[in-house]
Amino acid sequence: MSDQEGGKGSPKSSSLSPYEEAMEALSSLITRRTRADDSNVGDQFSLLYDYLKMLELEEPIANMKVIHVAGTKGKGSTCTFTESILRNCGFRTGLFTSPHLIDIRERFRLDGMEICEEKFLAYFWWCYDRLKEKTDDNIPMPTYFRFLALLAFKIFAAEQVDVAIMEVGLGGKYDATNVVQAPIVCGITSLGYDHMEILGNTLGEIAGEKAGIFKNRIPAFTVPQPDEAMHVLEEKASQLNVPLQVLTPLDAKLLNGLRLGLEGEHQYLNAGLAIALCFTWLKRTGHVGDINLEQTDTLPEQFIKGLTSASLQGRAQIVPDQHIKSERSNELVFFLDGAHSPESMEVCARWFSLAIKEYNPDQTLFHQQLNNSKLPHEVVKSTHHGERGSQRNSTPILLFNCLTVRDPQLLLPQLMKTCADHGVYFKKALFVPSLSVFNKVGPQAFTPADSKVDLSWQFNLQRVWENLMQGSKGRSTDIVSEELKDDMEMSVSNCDHSAVFLSLPLAIKWLRDRVQQNQSVRFQVLVTGSLHLVGDVLNLVKK
Repeated sequence: MSDQEGGKGSPKSSSLSPYEEAMEALSSLITRRTRADDSNVGDQFSLLYDYLKMLELEEPIANMKVIHVAGTKGKGSTCTFTESILRNCGFRTGLFTSPHLIDIRERFRLDGMEICEEKFLAYFWWCYDRLKEKTDDNIPMPTYFRFLALLAFKIFAAEQVDVAIMEVGLGGKYDATNVVQAPIVCGITSLGYDHMEILGNTLGEIAGEKAGIFKNRIPAFTVPQPDEAMHVLEEKASQLNVPLQVLTPLDAKLLNGLRLGLEGEHQYLNAGLAIALCFTWLKRTGHVGDINLEQTDTLPEQFIKGLTSASLQGRAQIVPDQHIKSERSNELVFFLDGAHSPESMEVCARWFSLAIKEYNPDQTLFHQQLNNSKLPHEVVKSTHHGERGSQRNSTPILLFNCLTVRDPQLLLPQLMKTCADHGVYFKKALFVPSLSVFNKVGPQAFTPADSKVDLSWQFNLQRVWENLMQGSKGRSTDIVSEELKDDMEMSVSNCDHSAVFLSLPLAIKWLRDRVQQNQSVRFQVLVTGSLHLVGDVLNLVKK
């Protein structure tokens, strides 16, 4: 794509970089409507076909060999495994996922790497300028997510990918990715209660929305579902003559002693779904070739490599703070997981409880687990601290926020109980408002630490937590740490077991100060409740 093709409609500003200009333009597409607004669904879905005409994408999408994945939990993981497998089979892959954690370009991956800034800008302005020129009052500019989906189709068509793996953003039937008329294969991951303000109040209604990606006679796969959801999936499949298969989790023995690239027992379910999607894609596109798909007692080498090398930011991710200047590393470690439903919160709590016990950089035992683990290189910088290091006390801390459409009365008890069942008790819970704002993307999309920020939601979360702590029995009620009692001047509301901070940077500064002042303590911080929070933390602690 030449320079002349893109950028003519970009806002002109000498103070902004070209990338910041694109982020400003993209931010202009974010609406203030709630996602449950009527104009977000059925009666407006047909507009997508007008946009495809404007961008001349109808034929390219019709020729695209798409794997389409919907679901409540595990979409991103399943798509990540699927992409990694097919890339290791030698195919040029395109992967579209959401949300992004730090940079919008994470949503568009070519051969496993996020698209480079130069290509992103060229394709961005190519799409934005044409839509700006051809839209009007009757057909307005597409909203934010719809534009991103259209951009993904443009990128994957222009880059001539062999396979486009498209993760549904929300629901399925009216999602912008559902303009694909003839995918090669479809997948439905685990279903649960989420986005009920849009998708319906029952699992049946939610399953009906997700099954909206089924296409006539196109094979589809799913995982074991609650009866109510499974009944709807089977009914929708029958109406469209869709051969629907229910899969079991991957047998770990098929990995030849290796571990999945993504942590957590639930990932074996997502991996099993990914394997079926890849097998079917290979068969239906005539690409079996040298890959032996017939053996049932083992997986092809390319599949094993894809499954064990897959990586996904913000899901069961461990990141040591790299800002603390000290001879001892790993004194402040962030355990990040974007769980935001009761089911995923239980999985997250189980992972954290086991991970903090496994994660001990002061013991050589830890090194034996590294060959196939996803822990970052920084965690094993040294083991020479010996007994002095191993004597440091582990201090579990919770750093939490969730969207106001979530129910903390469902999330926080699940988290606390599951951790307690594993003998893990948080010494302090920190509640913070979002750092990024809903109507901006890019590096400028952060709110300053404004004393006027509304903390009413965070105070509500704190009340829920304190009530849970007081109502629980046993050790969890008697764990107020001496080293955490004082020096709370940075918080705006300090209770025995929790604190509310005006901003995320202040909470992280407080943690770093505590680490510097308590040399005998290792802080292990679980960051969860929201992928937005996870992305904000990554932005602040990864350099």
